[in-house]
Amino acid sequence: MTRNTMRWSAAALAVAVSGLLLAADPITPATVAKPSITAHAKPDFASPSVATFSKNAAVKVSGQQGLWFQLALDGGKTGYVRVNDVRVAYGKVETGGAAAALFTGKAGKGRVSETASVRGIDESDLKSASFNAAQLKLMESYRATPEAAEQAAAKRGWTATQVAYAIEYQPGKAKAKGGASQAEKRERFGMARGLLSSVGGRLGGGVGATAAASGDKLIGKSEDEVAQEELELGPMIAGRVLGAAPLVKDPAMQKRVNLIGRWLASRSSRPELPWTFGVIDDGEINAFAAPGGYILITRGLYQLLGSDDEVAAVLGHELSHVVQRDHYEVLRKQELQGAGRDVALSGVNTGGGVAGSLARGYIERNGAAIMLTQLDRNAEYRADQAAGIYLARAGSNPLVYYAVLQKMTALGSSSPRLTQLYKTHPSLDKRLDALDKQGYKGMEPYLDR
Repeated sequence: MTRNTMRWSAAALAVAVSGLLLAADPITPATVAKPSITAHAKPDFASPSVATFSKNAAVKVSGQQGLWFQLALDGGKTGYVRVNDVRVAYGKVETGGAAAALFTGKAGKGRVSETASVRGIDESDLKSASFNAAQLKLMESYRATPEAAEQAAAKRGWTATQVAYAIEYQPGKAKAKGGASQAEKRERFGMARGLLSSVGGRLGGGVGATAAASGDKLIGKSEDEVAQEELELGPMIAGRVLGAAPLVKDPAMQKRVNLIGRWLASRSSRPELPWTFGVIDDGEINAFAAPGGYILITRGLYQLLGSDDEVAAVLGHELSHVVQRDHYEVLRKQELQGAGRDVALSGVNTGGGVAGSLARGYIERNGAAIMLTQLDRNAEYRADQAAGIYLARAGSNPLVYYAVLQKMTALGSSSPRLTQLYKTHPSLDKRLDALDKQGYKGMEPYLDR
């Protein structure tokens, strides 16, 4: 038996024990996504070829074993292809129908069921929800130390790996003697000047000069000031999300996501953040990443995931939003807009202290609704790419994230459990297309884990 075969045999045993090896009876339609693929007799590249297919050929997925899809072939035979070799069809329902072969729910808990009555927290809920200090304190109590996360990773067989990520945000490189980089300042300056000058032009030259001067204070934040703002704004937002949907009352679940999440975060460019993870009691499939390292996933998303690797995959995507300051940048733009409005109308001082009054004011007015603001689509594509990189760095396989997106695709765009996700994210087809286009260059050694 080859080393590769032994590795996959062990993986298959682990999957079977955890309840993730799916039955062969259900069928999920799919099409071939590559110019040509080979189906193997076993989930092992070294096993014999049993069939070949050309691009766009229709195939039938009858189950999943690790990062292999089991195909139902003619004559009652089966074959195995990797999860990124085919693209599953959009399903209409999770049980029966198109998605039947891909859904078992949380390991050991039975099949995830679709209901038309599913309603997750929406923008109005997040806007009106009160800050829940008790729930935030409880969430923070589940924080894992880097040492505990490393020990848990070792038990899972995860080993840290160096994987380059050219566009990953590097806080140290953004500093210039403790301040913002010149490029960063120029970008902020241009945005603020244009916005605030236009406000002043409409309301009078004197107001315009005041607005521009105040904007100069606003955009001159140092890297250290920005980092401190993140630390203050994050809990403000997370506490309001928890006001809309509290944590699931399952300490083991909460500890699990914190150990996995902290291990991934330690592999990012911002391990120093007080990374905090939680599962909220919401049936939709969604997740929220607040500045400063606060990440929440819904119960619906958690139940969709089986293995620790799949949990890591989802958390890796959200990690990227925090590392790259995606939601913080949305808040910053709102702050700049608020500066123009408030300076022009009331002469408010935009220089403020840490987590300036404008950003705080936006959160006070809009609650955690910022979490449902549609990010630039490139930020979502970048986060999808980053998820694979963080998986590789953590000791897992980048293809796990691809498999998770395939599961979500099989739910179908009309699934009530994906309503809010589709409002704020590009379609799953486009996200998978982007991953296919990017490929896994530089990560080939980790695709056989």
